[in-house]
Parts: sequence; C-alpha cells; structure tokens
Amino acid sequence: MDHNEFNQFCRALPATTHVVQWGNSDVWKIGGKVFAIGTRSKTGEPAFTFKTSALNFEFLREYEGYIPAPYFASRGLKWIQQVETSGPLDDDLKYYLSESYRIVSEGLSKHQQIELGLL
Repeated sequence: MDHNEFNQFCRALPATTHVVQWGNSDVWKIGGKVFAIGTRSKTGEPAFTFKTSALNFEFLREYEGYIPAPYFASRGLKWIQQVETSGPLDDDLKYYLSESYRIVSEGLSKHQQIELGLL
C-alpha cells in the first residue's frame, strides 16, 4: 500500500478527518482522536502506524514487517507501525486500520458518537 491508497482507505471510513502534521505525516482522526498515521520509515519507505488491541499488539510486535510504533509504544501505548508495505500485507493493513478506527471511535463519548453519526 502506498500513501495514496492509505489516504483513500482512511478517507472512506465514516466521519474521519485528515491533517498533515508531525513532520509531514498524514494523520487520520475520528472525533479529534488519532487512529492512523502514514509516514516514512528511516529508510524512506512508507510506514503506517495504528492503534491495536493488547492481543494484536503482542502478536504484531513479534511479526516480521511490524514494529512497536516509535514514540507511542515507548510510552506504554498499544500502537504498531507496519514497516513492510508490500502487496501481500495490504489486506492485513486494511483490517488493522479498520480495527484501530473501531477501537478509537468506541472510546469516544456516546454524545460524540451520536454527533458523528456512529450510533
């Protein structure tokens, strides 16, 4: 997945907003809360960061192509960065982005969820 495909996928999720921040990263939010970040790895390759469940965090941190997300994971947060972005991992990334969106949106207040049309 490249950055254009990443942005198209995140844009298609309901009530999302997009900002460019943190060193020219594509930051996607729901209700003002970050659920996905598209950036570049240290080698200049695409890298995509997302929030995970505790179980998925433990699994992915040991799985090739994924690392605990810089900054987030070092602070105890369950965020993973996909650093291998070749074709076979696209479906996996879409699943994890959708799950991140779900986790973050469920953490919003009921009032926010209603305002955003999620309930």
